[in-house]
Amino acid sequence: MEEDTFDFEAEPDVETHAHVREQGDARNRLALQMLKQTRDSLTHVIQLLEEGDTAKATRNLVDFVMQKKTAEADLEARSGARMVEGVFDGQGMVGADGVRYAIPQNYASKSKLVEGDMMKLIIKPDGGYLFKQIGPVDRCRLTGRLSIDSSTQEPVVVCGEDVYKVLSASVSYFKGIAGDEVSILTPSGGDSVWAAIEHLNT
Repeated sequence: MEEDTFDFEAEPDVETHAHVREQGDARNRLALQMLKQTRDSLTHVIQLLEEGDTAKATRNLVDFVMQKKTAEADLEARSGARMVEGVFDGQGMVGADGVRYAIPQNYASKSKLVEGDMMKLIIKPDGGYLFKQIGPVDRCRLTGRLSIDSSTQEPVVVCGEDVYKVLSASVSYFKGIAGDEVSILTPSGGDSVWAAIEHLNT
């Protein structure tokens, strides 16, 4: 597994540092405000649904989605960052914009991402990527054996008659070898090509 690399920058002067801190504080306040609005809006929608007022709940949900988009656009304008939501496909994120974004295998492995998980990508002003899992799918735990696909030489897990691809970084992370018994996670209620290694069964 590749080691993470870090670039270090020179310590900024005091005035610049203070300016950056003020910008950060403003972004934090806005983010907190967005989260509180999200919580309050969803609580209200849930309450309406529980009371049986589906029509009003639907209207409130539409309003909430529009407010969320407006707040995200405001945050993007203030920070210079751009946000894209999408779905994890086993290796990367397929964004709502139609673009497929590569996700570092180390992150996907350690986070145990499963095919179908909802993701958010923040594209920083400097072009850097920051991925966040925002909506995990329901998971199913299976037991299988680590193996190597003879045609691709890539790691797979064999569970009875089913074969799942797994990230090579995940195998390295758990120090797995062919023949090891492993527990894997797959999306419940649907077919998937990829699985996430949860742990070795030793």
